[in-house]
Amino acid sequence: MLDGNKQASTLGGYLAAVRSDRGFSLRQVEEMTGKEVSNAYLSQLENDKVKQPSPNVLHALSITYDIDYIGLMERAGYLTPQQSSDAPKRHGRAATFAEIDLSSDEEAELLRFLKFMRSEKK
Repeated sequence: MLDGNKQASTLGGYLAAVRSDRGFSLRQVEEMTGKEVSNAYLSQLENDKVKQPSPNVLHALSITYDIDYIGLMERAGYLTPQQSSDAPKRHGRAATFAEIDLSSDEEAELLRFLKFMRSEKK
């Protein structure tokens, strides 16, 4: 589990642990992000040489690692837990319905249905 790792207490340590867990090399991440995050920069970030990467870098990593973007923004100090809990909840993965122009109401209804379906599986 990542949170049990001492190094995961920093943003860099957390990102290093996630990358290791996914089995990605620094160069693979560079390629997967379309070179938006260079392997050298990611190495500096993971070794806590960079304390607050840009939101664009965090977004690219959240997509590549399939982790919560808001959580990364909190770890980087851009958001407090209070600010992020006030933000509307959005699907954290690549947009499943990206090609369908959903209204906010339709998206909320889909999320309610998904929550219902998941509760039925328990």
